[in-house]
Amino acid sequence: MKIVVNGAERETGDATTIAEIVETERGRSVMSGVAVALNGEVVTRKAWGQTRVANGDRIEILVATQGG
Repeated sequence: MKIVVNGAERETGDATTIAEIVETERGRSVMSGVAVALNGEVVTRKAWGQTRVANGDRIEILVATQGG
């Protein structure tokens, strides 16, 4: 199935979760300061493992940065 992650089209298998997508995009060790929106709605970190994506979904992975 096709999804869009941060504006780029990706192929993924059925039953893929938000947690799996974040791990693929950011790596398992880089989870601090990460937020996710699915089709414009924030997905709480607690729900990442249970939230499955569907064909055509748009996912935005946002990372907090320091600086000024």
